Amino acid sequence: MDFSFFLTSSFWIKTLELILSLSILVAFHEFGHYSFARLFGVWVEKFYMFFNYKFTLVKWKPGKYLKWFSTGEEMAVMENNDQGENKNTWRATEYGIGWIPLGGYCSIAGMIDESMNTEAMKKPAKPWEFRSKAAWQRLLIMLGGVLFNFLLAIIIYSGIVYSQGEQYVKFTDATEGMNYCEAAHKAGFQNGDIPLTADGHELLTMNPEDLQAILTAKQVTVLRNHQDTVKINLPKDFIFQVDNEAKNGGTFMEYRWPVVVAQTLLNQGGEKAGLKDGDRMVAVNGVPTPDYTEFTAELAKNKGKAITLDYQRDGKVMTASNVVVDSEGHIGILLTEPIKIFKTTVIHYNLLQSIPRGIQMGWDKMVNYVKQLKLIFTPQGVKSVGSFGAIGSIFPPTWDWLNFWNVTAFISIILAVMNVLPIPILDGGHVLFLLYEMITGRQPSEKFQEVSMKIGMAFVIALMVLAIGNDIFRFVIK
Repeated sequence: MDFSFFLTSSFWIKTLELILSLSILVAFHEFGHYSFARLFGVWVEKFYMFFNYKFTLVKWKPGKYLKWFSTGEEMAVMENNDQGENKNTWRATEYGIGWIPLGGYCSIAGMIDESMNTEAMKKPAKPWEFRSKAAWQRLLIMLGGVLFNFLLAIIIYSGIVYSQGEQYVKFTDATEGMNYCEAAHKAGFQNGDIPLTADGHELLTMNPEDLQAILTAKQVTVLRNHQDTVKINLPKDFIFQVDNEAKNGGTFMEYRWPVVVAQTLLNQGGEKAGLKDGDRMVAVNGVPTPDYTEFTAELAKNKGKAITLDYQRDGKVMTASNVVVDSEGHIGILLTEPIKIFKTTVIHYNLLQSIPRGIQMGWDKMVNYVKQLKLIFTPQGVKSVGSFGAIGSIFPPTWDWLNFWNVTAFISIILAVMNVLPIPILDGGHVLFLLYEMITGRQPSEKFQEVSMKIGMAFVIALMVLAIGNDIFRFVIK
């Protein structure tokens, strides 16, 4: 077991990003339930950021108290003192911050939830309780969290494209095509292939939607050798093959990045050989090196040696002899970014244009995630399940607000989809009960709901144990 990663700065940065992201997402989700509850006059007993098991950092009830560092006993006394107050107001809610930064909750009166407070349900329904409201109102209250999570994703994506625009290299403008991982090679891809379509869907660039479309497609069409159109039939478990390789450091596909000099470093091989900004590497010791991967591989074979280097300058191929490669396989050049080499497409959006684009991005990501979800119920899918470790690993290792918001928006989509699954204890379970009531005209019995909740909780706990176990295996044992 190697615990050294937990001492690195990247681990703590990812941890802080994860906590901040989940705090925003959970608060927004619970605020969705809160908003619809208040809209229909339902009493929200508590609204908490983080969990407050036996202890609360701060709690506030408007006009009544502001309490720091409260214990469970103190909370019980305050709740008893609040009996008989007007429930149909936002002031009747207790707002607080717990000490366990792994979520939060919104406690709604008159609802059988994970608290299993069935004693309160035996009393006559009050007008400000959830159970006294019409079925369609209760349905909207339960869907509020999911709707707000999807809304948050749309707001984030709209904000990103409004402030940043979209700049990308189209597959068809990447003249050298793509490099592919070993799993892709086995499926039929070849380095240099340019993706065109996935199950008829046009592929434009390396955005998450197009990548996901390829990974989940049955058939992908590529342009090979700049002239041949080739159809590749992908295996059903292709996404898992790629995922397994990614866990070992592999990358599904990446642009074939021509090595173009951005700057030479003083007194190193490239500078001594006379290389200049804009020179494009062509071959090492006569071996063609059209992209970065092949170029660095050839340099690695010649560590500590002198090589012959062919490069292109102003359209002419030139040769430099006795170029020294250092002991690490470098010749002392800084490289030009691919986006500065290839033709790029830039789209700018005004405020009104950014909203429909944000909606489209959110919808595309949700559809692609739902396509992935069905693969969880396979042997490979079980192994891919993860918890906080898996989620935290997708955040950037250095603080980058743009990447942070991109990841947060995607996790918001995940939370929306997962919460609407028809599993008792999740929002989707409550929605299922309500749909049954709206169709049949009668509610499932409280006993049935109680038992269903216990089964749902057992299932969710088992899933969490599996996810945490997978994380421990991935990030600690393995």
